[in-house]
Amino acid sequence: MKYILFIALSLVACGSHAADFDVALRAVRSRCAGISRELSDIKRMAGINTAITGVGTAAATGATVVGIVKSSVDKDLRAILARVDETENTTVNPPADEVMSVYDKTATDIKSEQSELYNKSKKLGNWRTGLLGVGAATNVAGAVIAANNRVDGDLQSRIDECIAAVDSLKSAMAQARIDGANVETANKIATACGEWKYADLSIINNRARGAMISSIVGATTGTVGTITSASANTDTTRSDADKEKTLNTASNVLAGGTAVASGVATIFNATQIAAVKKIVKIADECEAALR
Repeated sequence: MKYILFIALSLVACGSHAADFDVALRAVRSRCAGISRELSDIKRMAGINTAITGVGTAAATGATVVGIVKSSVDKDLRAILARVDETENTTVNPPADEVMSVYDKTATDIKSEQSELYNKSKKLGNWRTGLLGVGAATNVAGAVIAANNRVDGDLQSRIDECIAAVDSLKSAMAQARIDGANVETANKIATACGEWKYADLSIINNRARGAMISSIVGATTGTVGTITSASANTDTTRSDADKEKTLNTASNVLAGGTAVASGVATIFNATQIAAVKKIVKIADECEAALR
């Protein structure tokens, strides 16, 4: 009688252990599925942001180059203005150390060249302003995307729940193995999904934070540079040579700063993609085991 009772109790215990194992396995399937999709969205947005900040880098770099060319044109323009003969004599006598072909011109020729250089300088100033505006706008967009493109609390909670479910499954597997149950599939799932415990998700957020800060800097310098460049190119400012030169120099410096900030943001976005890829690999392998 005691032997029969022992057999009965053992069967009940085995049935209970089997039920625990099945529950633990279902929990892993439920809590570890779908994470890959959310991480893929982060990777996709990081790629989009890399392209956006790349455009900003190119635009700001272009603004810097245009600004340098403009400075050269303005220097030539100032040289001509300094030598314009107000009485419109037929020639302008060059300094002894200057090239004759540049300065031995009629007053009409000089005024024509003056007008040409003025218009060229004005056009270059407008290009620089426009390119700086593009650089500022792309950095604003980059900052917004980077601020939201990270592992949020909900996703982190899902991953933590997956890790806890895997730990419970491993415990249930130990008893199920003793009871003679087939745990081969469960073992594959526990091995693949157990890698979540070693995933460093902070790297993704750190890259996003770096991209956001760099984009904010680029947006700030780009905006200030756009305003400064536009101001430097007005007729009122151009009538004051010293003020114009100062504002043009400031615009060029701000354009260069915007290019650097955009470039750094682009690097952060690109490295975020690399970091997400490593994490996505864990998610993909885990979900492949769950199927």
